[in-house]
Amino acid sequence: MKLLVIAPNVDATDVGEAYVAFKWVEALAARTDLTLLTFHRPGRPDPAGQLPGARVVSWPEPGWALKHERLNAMLKPAWPVFSRHVRNWLKDARARGEAFDVAHQLMPQAARYASPLHKSGIPYVIGPLGGALDTPEAFRDEAGSAPAFTRMRQLDGFRFRHDPWLRASYADADLVLGVAPYVRDVLGDIPLRRFEPVLELGADDIAPKVARNGTPRALRLLHVGRGVRTKGLRDAIRALDHLRDLPGITLTSAGDGEELAPCRAEVQRLGLEDRVTFLGRRPRDEIETLYQTHDVFCFPSFREPAGGVLYEAMRHGLPVITAARGGPDWIVDDSCGLRIPVTEPGDFARRIAQAARALALDPGRREALGENAHAKIARDGLWPHKADRMVDLYQGIVAPRECATAYPKG
Repeated sequence: MKLLVIAPNVDATDVGEAYVAFKWVEALAARTDLTLLTFHRPGRPDPAGQLPGARVVSWPEPGWALKHERLNAMLKPAWPVFSRHVRNWLKDARARGEAFDVAHQLMPQAARYASPLHKSGIPYVIGPLGGALDTPEAFRDEAGSAPAFTRMRQLDGFRFRHDPWLRASYADADLVLGVAPYVRDVLGDIPLRRFEPVLELGADDIAPKVARNGTPRALRLLHVGRGVRTKGLRDAIRALDHLRDLPGITLTSAGDGEELAPCRAEVQRLGLEDRVTFLGRRPRDEIETLYQTHDVFCFPSFREPAGGVLYEAMRHGLPVITAARGGPDWIVDDSCGLRIPVTEPGDFARRIAQAARALALDPGRREALGENAHAKIARDGLWPHKADRMVDLYQGIVAPRECATAYPKG
């Protein structure tokens, strides 16, 4: 199969979308005849050198787009430049008689970019798309004000309804992928040909199983994540206030950000200093150790489009307490964790406490949930398995078109 992949940044030495895109391309290149169109960011390793199994065509990423890292990550200001490069390259490819079975716009993940693959004449896939989740109304007062450019997310819904180029990109795609089923609802009334939920994240391997604490009424909860209100650390702390009769339940936080100050204040207000440990930002090897030495991953993030840390915890066999919303509601099922309805802060904390209490009193249940989490990543989350499924999806696009060509109507 001849596959064309486009993604503005693909880099094994980076983080976020660029790293995830690299893992997808690396895995897909082992299964297809893959051509990648991408940017080459100044000062970063050449994508071609990182992907010897693929044919890589790259263009220098504009320097002006890199002056504000967070703005660039959120809004992709160089996307029009990248799109123009892609369209021109496709025009030249057609002129020299080059053809592809399928094209795939792998990134950006945000669902706000009209695709240069539209009207290319190649069957195409977009996604996995994510984002566009709002903060539940009951939590907005505590969430505070976001930077001005992040509030542009509020325009997404309007554009899904009224932007003709964006709507056409999705409506004419042979397949639109979302990081979770909620993305189909986010896209509203756009008439998609086909939608499939495919989590963009994957795992390289499964961590070895470790013996965990089986003592009833004792539980070491772990929260890992950037220190922002939506990640649910404050709610996990408040849950401990409902568990004063179980002093063996503790919480460890690993991560840094503006949310840590109010979380520390909440711990002091509730008198939980002996139950909560703040580690701040820790290196990767220490995070891996934390997954091994704790009993339950408590990550009640209520505006989480995907949830990479859930995959990290589950590959270590940790049962999960999370929110029944967004990506976590798709990644975690009843076999491997407990999902909490997102209502309002007081009720949310009480329900988290109920989940923690249930697991603290039943070591056998949490062991079973952890075993299932481990098995779920081994079955669905390893990169080779994810790439195999993606190729199956490509084949589902190519085969009907080949049949239509072989047996044209009339």
